Amino acid sequence: MSRAVSSRLLAARNVFATPSCTAPRASQWIRCNSSTPNNFWNSPKPSTGGAAMANLSAKNNLRTQSLYKSISEPTKDVFGTDMTLGTMKLGENEVKEPYHFHIYSHKHNTHITVTDPNRDAIISMSCGNLGLRNAQRKSYDAAYQLAAYVVDKMHQTGVVNKIDKLEVVLRGFGPGREAATKVLLGKEGIMLKNKIVRVTDSTRVKFGGTRSQRKRRLG
Repeated sequence: MSRAVSSRLLAARNVFATPSCTAPRASQWIRCNSSTPNNFWNSPKPSTGGAAMANLSAKNNLRTQSLYKSISEPTKDVFGTDMTLGTMKLGENEVKEPYHFHIYSHKHNTHITVTDPNRDAIISMSCGNLGLRNAQRKSYDAAYQLAAYVVDKMHQTGVVNKIDKLEVVLRGFGPGREAATKVLLGKEGIMLKNKIVRVTDSTRVKFGGTRSQRKRRLG
């Protein structure tokens, strides 16, 4: 073995044998690295007598009172809407849900339902309730007769006088959609068309869904 190799081995053995630094003891580490003051553990503890407990209870009472006060105070958003306890107010007037006039028309039939602000049905009829059967129910005239009959029944039962706001909800693209709209805008719906505040289209739109029926082949 050459002298250069042996000197290198001796140097490496000396490096691994003697540590370059000695680890401090636990007591030294705590004393050097802790940021706790020396007199922390010897400082007198707060008294738990009657006066201290009375002070604590008074502070808790003040916090509880301020919390209830903040809850009871009305909170308003940037539009002036009162959001306290779920009541929706626009300025001074409450926002009331309107009555609904649902028109569901497809290629076979037409259904008309009148609901109150709680979405409970008042009148619900279809072309079959007029005595029309089978293919007669899908025509434009059948839907027109149905809409006129429902409006007339609303007059007879006094529902028209209770309505201050009405929302028309359209669904489907059958012939009854146009027929019922003509009735509401015509002389039969002269008491209702001025109360319409909103027209909504709730036709179902399929995103993916099941496989469609095959197209009909003619000839």
